[in-house]
Amino acid sequence: MIELHLHLDGSLRPQTVWELAKEQKIELPFQSVEEVKDKMEVPKDCKTLPEYLERFELPLLVLQQEEALERVTYELVEDLENLSVTYAEIRFAPQLSTKQGLSQAQVVEAVIRGAKRGMKDHNKIRVGLILCCMRGEELFKDNMETIEVAKQYLGDVVCAVDLAGAESLFPTELFEDIFQKAKDYEIPMTIHAGEADGAESVWKALSYGTKRIGHGVRAIEDPELIKKLVEDQITLEVCVTSNYQTKAVESIEVHPIRKLFDAGVRVTINSDNMTVSDTNIQKEIEILKTMFGFEKEELMKMEQYAADAKFLK
Repeated sequence: MIELHLHLDGSLRPQTVWELAKEQKIELPFQSVEEVKDKMEVPKDCKTLPEYLERFELPLLVLQQEEALERVTYELVEDLENLSVTYAEIRFAPQLSTKQGLSQAQVVEAVIRGAKRGMKDHNKIRVGLILCCMRGEELFKDNMETIEVAKQYLGDVVCAVDLAGAESLFPTELFEDIFQKAKDYEIPMTIHAGEADGAESVWKALSYGTKRIGHGVRAIEDPELIKKLVEDQITLEVCVTSNYQTKAVESIEVHPIRKLFDAGVRVTINSDNMTVSDTNIQKEIEILKTMFGFEKEELMKMEQYAADAKFLK
């Protein structure tokens, strides 16, 4: 199986966060791993993407040291292989782990070490790393640094850049300069769009030259955009469970993945955040089978879409 859309900081083991907090002498207001797990998982009554994103605050507290970054990456590679994933692209924002003095380059090097060690010990899986720029005010300098670091390390592990964060608060159109620089450097890209914001966000992302869209489910609102996605063979990295949790869709039952697939859009199956969303690629496949009636041949077609779209060939 292939996983194209997976966030490192949203997929940490609660036990590891508990242990790292103790090692780093971070005082947590929790008395057990179970409480840590509860704090890391999205609440059942989550109403917005910004509320969903609050669940990343605790994991990021312990991701400010190289050893921790290497460890959690290694463990995620291990967890993915145990789920029968053979290829995965793990994404993270280097700038979010610089609060205690690490440079973005040091962050990326630590994650690369974890990925490579994970692949060495678990040799049935190949992993690529996607570096995320972040939506927010006054982040131009940090985001431009992320692009420079991506250029520096682009190769057999670092494979692309992305834009993540609160889409409705910071529209995709604000980040044109960032992606122009990525385009100048010929760095492959994927962009979160059409999740918290509407179809226009997807149009803007496409104007930057991306062939992949993170989520993109709001494209269903614009028939012309659907036609564009099909004609240009744009791949959507769809994450059904998290799309409901962030309220990109009102309920899982009305998720447009079936309509998108039947229209000819190249949709793929992804988990987004294994811990935050309490899901994984196996669970997502089961949802597609039981709730949307996807047959084996259709699931195989989506797997082929993912194989065609992966950044590392």
